[in-house]
Order: sequence, then C-alpha cells, then structure tokens
Amino acid sequence: MIAIVCLDDENGMLFNGRRQSRDRVVTERIALLAAGKKLWMNGYSKGLFAGMKLEIQVQEDFLAAAGEKELCFVEDQSLKPFEEKLEKVIVFRWNRKYPADFWLDVELGQWRLAETLEFPGNSHENITQEIYVR
Repeated sequence: MIAIVCLDDENGMLFNGRRQSRDRVVTERIALLAAGKKLWMNGYSKGLFAGMKLEIQVQEDFLAAAGEKELCFVEDQSLKPFEEKLEKVIVFRWNRKYPADFWLDVELGQWRLAETLEFPGNSHENITQEIYVR
C-alpha cells in the first residue's frame, strides 16, 4: 500500500476534525499519481476530487481493503495499525506550522527519503513533495 498524506511542519494532519489546508495544485498532482490506478479514500476526502476522472474507491475501512501498490489518500486515519502494509509514503508538506490535533503516527525517520521535489502551490507559495520508502 502507498499512503499519500498532507502534513504541516510538525506532521499535523487535522485541526478540530477538519483538514488543515487544501491546495488545488496538490490535488492535481495526486490525480496525476493516480492516473490509471485505484485511489482509495474514505468519504471525508471524496469531495476534494469531485469532477476528476479517477478510479476512486470510497470505503470507510479503505486502509484495510487496499492491496499491494495501491494508492491511499489519508487525511483523518491512523496509519500505525497498517504500517506493515506500507510500501511507500508520499508526503505533501505545507512548509508551515498549523495548530493540529491529529498527527501522522508513522515515524518517517525510520524510512529512507528517496525523493524531494518543491513546487509552487495555489494556496501555498512553496509545497514540498517527499517520497519515503522502506
């Protein structure tokens, strides 16, 4: 399974039960990564991809259902119970600190940072894409 997450500088994912931020450019980049593949998510995330021609699989227990090399967009779920299934983690980092009350619970320091790419976003001047592998 390949997890895709959006994080602030302290690995925060949510604030008051909602996403910290969203960015149209990031959503488009995720759509490019998912072209021709299944993109798993729960109902909370589905609206971000409305109108895009993607093979979106919406299921509340999507992390349990996703198979090998399948993409999972994760905003409000714990990854720790599925860490053994993880092959790769793709991070879109906002390069800001937001107030957070839900954080990524997989320690990325235990993974190898294989690739880093910086690009301008729509709502953020600079976004960093990081790809972590085992």
